[in-house]
Amino acid sequence: MTHLKDLLPTGLVVSCHVDAVDPIAPIDLVLAVARAAELGGAVALRVEGVAAIAALRKQTALPIVGFVKGEYADQSDLITPEFSDIEALFAAGANIVAIDATKRRRPSGQDGFLFFEEARKKFTQPLWADISLFREGIHAAEMGADFIATTLAGYTPGTVTKDYRTPDFGLIHELSSSLIIPVIAEGRIWTPEDALHALDVGAHAVVVGSAITRPRVITTMFADAIKRHVSGGSTR
Repeated sequence: MTHLKDLLPTGLVVSCHVDAVDPIAPIDLVLAVARAAELGGAVALRVEGVAAIAALRKQTALPIVGFVKGEYADQSDLITPEFSDIEALFAAGANIVAIDATKRRRPSGQDGFLFFEEARKKFTQPLWADISLFREGIHAAEMGADFIATTLAGYTPGTVTKDYRTPDFGLIHELSSSLIIPVIAEGRIWTPEDALHALDVGAHAVVVGSAITRPRVITTMFADAIKRHVSGGSTR
């Protein structure tokens, strides 16, 4: 798997989130955030949307992990809903495409595992499996995933948590100890210390999104902590 680690070196991957309420045109915001991330030392970028990736590909040589956001029936996020999305993402310039590899049934009625298995047969380019559980990561690896990411741990019906500040280090370690393909730590990583610990427990690379790219979320965290402190409550 050396070629995969050459494609995505060990380091920081910045997920370029765009908030619907941000007062900047979405693609302009993605381009600005991506440029800042590259100048700051990111080794790759995770970006949503074909148009944003096509625009970004013109300004950076960094690897791009692309995806399209859809919805499940319960309105939770579905990562890369259709095979046509995968094709379009690669055509736009994504080096790797991220796909929801959980067991959940997609709006089309197709089982998530079956979708990933068919995607692997259709595309020879690198595929990144976003998973929430250990068994999902193992199954995705068996189906030929090139990267396994803990993106959905804490965000699916079987794993949902109210603790939005603590990464699932146990899952990262368990997967890293069991697989030879790169395991990517993603989800609830808020500090450099979190990122370093993820590497220490076996992650090949670390994805950080909100803590870097979503000023509204970061501001809210600080503002809420201060309000609790002033009112006599806990800051934790």
